[in-house]
Amino acid sequence: MSQLLIAAGDGENPLIPPIPELGIGLLAFVIVFGFLAKKLLPNINKVLEERREAIEGGIAKAEDLQTEAQSVLEQYKAQLAEARHEAARLRQEAQEQGATLIAEMRAEGQRQREEIIAAGHSQLEADRKAASQALRQDVGKLATDLAGKLVGESLEDHSRQSRVIDRFLEDLEEKAEATR
Repeated sequence: MSQLLIAAGDGENPLIPPIPELGIGLLAFVIVFGFLAKKLLPNINKVLEERREAIEGGIAKAEDLQTEAQSVLEQYKAQLAEARHEAARLRQEAQEQGATLIAEMRAEGQRQREEIIAAGHSQLEADRKAASQALRQDVGKLATDLAGKLVGESLEDHSRQSRVIDRFLEDLEEKAEATR
């Protein structure tokens, strides 16, 4: 053992390996590195290239989708503005139709009211004439009977009756107009 220590103490550095070992280690490293470079590095480059293409494709797709989304948004905004305009137009049209309908209903109501009033006046006039005729007959009959009793003879002559009745009614009408 002491020889070993003496041989180690001859000036060799224990941290630096001997040249033949260094050459074998370097040769083994080059072989392993060459093998990895030939077999593994193309696969790694291929995977990295695929990832890069996927990322770039994803960015391109995202930009395309964003452009498309912006286009669709603009279309929707235009459609919304058009729909609002159409709704305002329909609302205005409905208001105009409502006003026209109200005016037509008022005119129809006015016309019906005038028809009812005219029919009422016609009915009143017909009723007044019928009442006047009935009153003339009743008053004429009573006047004739009364005059017959006063005179003492019958006044059954129809023309005489009519003249007496007409004269009596004319006198009544004149008195009624004079009191007005």
